[in-house]
Amino acid sequence: MAIIITDECINCGACEPECPNTAIYEASDDWRYNDGTSLKGKVVLTNGTEVDADEAQEPISDEVYYIVPDKCTECKGFHDEPQCAAVCPVDCCVPDESHVETEEQLLAKQRFMHPED
Repeated sequence: MAIIITDECINCGACEPECPNTAIYEASDDWRYNDGTSLKGKVVLTNGTEVDADEAQEPISDEVYYIVPDKCTECKGFHDEPQCAAVCPVDCCVPDESHVETEEQLLAKQRFMHPED
């Protein structure tokens, strides 16, 4: 499943540079599927949704850092544990129960975003 940043976040920013998928964004910042990935132009995501990877998307939160569930792989394919949770000083990076995925699905998403790795 994806990781979510709870409202206990103190906006320290420690998590953002640790994400290998560039799935973490500062509050109110637009995000793109192509940020930190190999995705370009029109793509069909592993969940079947067609998107323009270069198009700016609306921020998920305007109060605290946030994680884009479509880009979060819990660091599968890169690390043994989610790096955001490992560095968070207030333990606000927790599993997102509304975005449950198997390890196989997470690894497939990682390979989709980073086919060269």
